[in-house]
Amino acid sequence: MSPVLLDGDEWQAYFRDFTRSAFRLEVHQTYTMPAEAETVRDFLARAAMPEGFNAEWHRTVRRNRDSGRTMTRAKIVRRPLSPYSRYLFEWCIPGNVAAGEDYELVDVTDRPIPGLPEQDFWLFDETTVVHLNYRPDGTQINRELIQDPDLDMYLGWRDLALGSAVRFDGT
Repeated sequence: MSPVLLDGDEWQAYFRDFTRSAFRLEVHQTYTMPAEAETVRDFLARAAMPEGFNAEWHRTVRRNRDSGRTMTRAKIVRRPLSPYSRYLFEWCIPGNVAAGEDYELVDVTDRPIPGLPEQDFWLFDETTVVHLNYRPDGTQINRELIQDPDLDMYLGWRDLALGSAVRFDGT
């Protein structure tokens, strides 16, 4: 069976069409996303956050929240924080949380959690799994719909991460 790769509107549809919940496990400490290159550079140069930063994502989160759907992330964290993680914590996550996304932090610096995967993924409605595949430098390779996923495994990973997490509170 050849992989089903998702891009463009086909990928965006997952965020419009899920009915109950969307969960993301973020395991990498650095993501090298071309769409973020300029804002990461500005953050590292200590520029002011641009007006309306991440507004499109915030609209998506609010639309889902307002229709009773939940969006949750669990971010694996290792200290010292990478420059990218500092960018997330200062510029990205606070706005996402204000829009209605539940953002949980799993600090594995001093307490590794056996059983957590090294794979980023989204789990939609506890039935659909999409892997986010990255190179070691954090550059995304692709998004792959997992056909016939072992849902118990993904639900277990979700529950393990969330059971070890603390809610992001902006401090």
